[in-house]
Amino acid sequence: MRIIVDIGHPAHVHFFKNTIWNLEKKGHQVVVVSRDKDVVIELLNAYKIPHTVLSKVKPGKVHLFEEWFVRESKLYKIAREFNPDLIIGILSPPVAHVAWALGKKSIIFNDTEHAEIAQKMTYPFCNIICTPTSFNRDAGKKQIRYRGYHELAYLHPAYFSPNPEVLRELDVEMGEPFVILRFVSWSAHHDVGQHGIGNKLILIQELEKYGKVFISSEGKMAEEFDRYRIKVPPEKIHSLLYYATLCVGEGATMAVESALLGTPSIYVSSLAGTMGNFSELEEKYGLLFNYSDSEAALKKAVELLKDPELKKTWNLKRAELLKDKIDVTEFMIKLIEGTPGKRQGKKQGVSLSAVSDESYA
Repeated sequence: MRIIVDIGHPAHVHFFKNTIWNLEKKGHQVVVVSRDKDVVIELLNAYKIPHTVLSKVKPGKVHLFEEWFVRESKLYKIAREFNPDLIIGILSPPVAHVAWALGKKSIIFNDTEHAEIAQKMTYPFCNIICTPTSFNRDAGKKQIRYRGYHELAYLHPAYFSPNPEVLRELDVEMGEPFVILRFVSWSAHHDVGQHGIGNKLILIQELEKYGKVFISSEGKMAEEFDRYRIKVPPEKIHSLLYYATLCVGEGATMAVESALLGTPSIYVSSLAGTMGNFSELEEKYGLLFNYSDSEAALKKAVELLKDPELKKTWNLKRAELLKDKIDVTEFMIKLIEGTPGKRQGKKQGVSLSAVSDESYA
C-alpha cells in the first residue's frame, strides 16, 4: 500500500511512529507530511522519520484557517504526485478534503470531543472515524471504537521502556521526589475561549516544598520561570514522566501520558470533565484528576505529595488499566491494511470486518 501520514502536533509523532516503522518493515510505502509546531520537527528528526514540512504555526488564532488552507494546497500537490491508497491523520480537515477530492480513502483518528469546528470540517469527507471506546460522542456509521487511548500507541509496554539515564541529565537521584508542570499556549482551534492554571508562581512555590519542579512549556515562559524549564531532548520526556512523583498541567496529552505511565496526574483546564478519556481515567481507574479551579488542583497536589506510597499505588492502578486495554499500534496497522482501494465502488469498499471483532471494541 501507499500511505500518507499527516502530523500536526508533537503527540502525533509519537502516535504514528510505531505504525510508520511497522508498515515500512512490511513493505508498505509511507510518506509523512508535518507541521512546524512546538517540537514536531525536532522529534521527527530525532526518530529519523523523513518528512515534508507543509506549514509553520503563526501566533494568533486568526491564522488557523489560513494555515489549514496552506496545508491543504500543499498536501493536494503531494498526494497527486504520490498517488496514495490511503491518507491518515488526527482530526485533520486537509487529510479528509484532499482524499475526498482525489477519490482516495481516509482514516481520521480523534479523541477530542470539544473540537467541534474541526469535526464539522472533517467528518463529512472522510471514510473512517476512529475513536477510543471512552469517546462520548456518536460520530455515526463511519465510527470505529477501540479499547484504548491514543497514548497507548506508544506508551504500551510493548513499545515503551523507561530510561533512568534521563534523571542524571536533570541532576535527580532515583527515588528523589520531583514534579513536572506542563503549560500550553492555548492557540489550537479547540482551545478558543479556554483557560488553565491561574497563578503559576504560587503553584510552583507550593510544590517546591515537596521536591524539585520542572516545567515543560508549549510557548514562551516568563523569565522568572526559565530556570525551571526542562532541558532534555523532547524524545526523552516520557522517561521523565515515568519517574516523576506527580504531573500537574494544562496539556491534555501529557496529563494522559503521565496517568498511563503510573504517575499521578492533575489536569487543570476549563475543559476539565468534557472529554471521555479523562473521565474514564478518573472515575474508572483513579489515575488522573480533573480540575477547572487552580486552588482546588493545588490542594489535591499537596495531598498526593504527602502520601509515601503514592507511586506504588499508582503502579498497581496502571497494571489494572493495561489488563483492560489493547495494543493500539497493532489495531492501527490492522485497520490500515484492511482499508484498500479507492473510495468509489462496492468492490473497493472499506473492509471493516478485520477490525470489528470484540478484542478491539
